Amino acid sequence: MIVIVDYGIGNLASVLNMFKKIGVKDVCISSDKAVIEKATKILLPGVGAFDAGMLNLEKSGLIPLLNKMVLEEKIPVLGICLGMQLLTKQSEEGLKNGLGWIDAETVKFDFDPSQKLKIPHMGWNYIKVNRTNPLIDTEKKNKFYFVHSYYVKCFDETQSIATSNYGIDFTCMVNKGNIYGAQFHPEKSLKFGMKLLENFSKL
Repeated sequence: MIVIVDYGIGNLASVLNMFKKIGVKDVCISSDKAVIEKATKILLPGVGAFDAGMLNLEKSGLIPLLNKMVLEEKIPVLGICLGMQLLTKQSEEGLKNGLGWIDAETVKFDFDPSQKLKIPHMGWNYIKVNRTNPLIDTEKKNKFYFVHSYYVKCFDETQSIATSNYGIDFTCMVNKGNIYGAQFHPEKSLKFGMKLLENFSKL
C-alpha cells in the first residue's frame, strides 16, 4: 500500500488522482500512524515554506515513525517539491532542521539581474538523468513541471541523480538507497509524471 502522508500541507488530492489514473488502486491519503505504519511505500508531498512544512510534520507527531520506517525498515519514500527539500538537513528559507535523510541543504536561486530570470522557476523543463535509477529512464528525454524558488544542493554528489537548468544546473532528483526526491511535480507532468509514479509504485 502506498500512503500519501497528510501533514496539512501539499497537493494531496492531485497526487492521489494521478495514481488512480495510472491504475494504482492500493493508495490512500492519511495522517493516521496506524495506517502509515502499514505502508509498503510512502509519498511525502508538499508546497510552501520549509519551516511551515517541518513545523507541521513536528505537530503531526509522525517524524519518529517516519524515521523508523525509512531509516530502519528501509521503506521506499518519495518526496515531491517541498517534500524533497524536507529530506535535506536545512534550508536557507528557514531556521528549522530538515529530516536530514539526504546529505544536502536547500538553497535559494540567486541570479544576477542581467540574467533576467524570474523567481520562482515556473513551468516545463527538461531534465538530465546522470545516474541509473529505477524511477526514470536515462535514455529518454524527460520533461517535467516545476514551481520553486529554492533547490537542493547535495554535499554528496552521488545522491544527485538528475539535474535541470534554470540559469544554473541544479539537482532536481535525489536518491539514497530507498530514499527518493523530485523537485518537480510528477502529478502535473502528464505522461512523464505518470511513468515516474508508476515506476515508484513498482519498487
